[in-house]
Amino acid sequence: MTADPGARGGNWRRVPGGYGTDGSPRAGASPAGASPAGASPGGTSPGGAGPGGAPARGRRGAAIFVLILGLAGLAVSVFGVAVQLLPRHFTASQQRQIEAWEVIRRWQTMPAGQVFPASISYRLSAEVLKDTVPLSLDALRVSIARQESDCAKAVTGEPAAAALRRNGCEAVLRATYVDATRSYVMTVGIAVLPNAAAATSAATGLVAPRLAAARQAGSRGRLPAGVLMVRFRGAGAGRYDYNRQISDGFTAGPYLVMYSAGYSDSRPRVPVTQDAYSDAEMTSMADGVAHAVARTLAASPAPPHCPGAPGC
Repeated sequence: MTADPGARGGNWRRVPGGYGTDGSPRAGASPAGASPAGASPGGTSPGGAGPGGAPARGRRGAAIFVLILGLAGLAVSVFGVAVQLLPRHFTASQQRQIEAWEVIRRWQTMPAGQVFPASISYRLSAEVLKDTVPLSLDALRVSIARQESDCAKAVTGEPAAAALRRNGCEAVLRATYVDATRSYVMTVGIAVLPNAAAATSAATGLVAPRLAAARQAGSRGRLPAGVLMVRFRGAGAGRYDYNRQISDGFTAGPYLVMYSAGYSDSRPRVPVTQDAYSDAEMTSMADGVAHAVARTLAASPAPPHCPGAPGC
């Protein structure tokens, strides 16, 4: 007796091709539970969305792409942090501008006692001494004048005043020194100009580096333009009230350095060349002090360095 596959409630399952009268599957039919040819074991045909298919590979590709983007973003962030922390590199032009700015602001940031030290060494040449070695001497500071913002008031002669005004002079700093024996006295002046070119132009207002005899000073007996000596008040007025015997000027970066020197006892203006030793010692002191002050103000600053951090 055979079961009727079409009977309701039967435990037989219809399969393609049906069964013969003897219960065996007909041609084209598959045994129960068997997968058709070409079907995947999981019941998904080729091209389906099962595991290992194209959609799965797409998801893996998308994940890898997102990972690459994340790593790239991290690399960019690390590079940005490194740029902020590493020293900044300036171009040659930028470096020159920064160094010039450092020098021009030095007269404002440096204390007056550092611009004009209490003691400055200078040398008297061996030739003057008729010896084999030079003599080291010291000039002593006796006064620092107030800063003069009206530059014309710190120099003698209208040509010098006009030259300073024309080139944008900001201020003149002055101080007075004497030698160790207090025989000679000098005033050194620093005119502050906007830049080195302006200082060079202003220097044209200073004439004749050697200004000595009254008869060489013109019909009115006045020496040509130079720094105005600092007059003293009180007890020191008579002791250091001097007449200029020599004057000179030179530039150092944005600064015009001027000096005038003479005898400290206010003796009448006479040609210092009549006394070779006094001439040499007075000149050595004045020149030595002026160049020492200039080196302090116009010294080349350290190469600019900036860590690049915010606020640098």
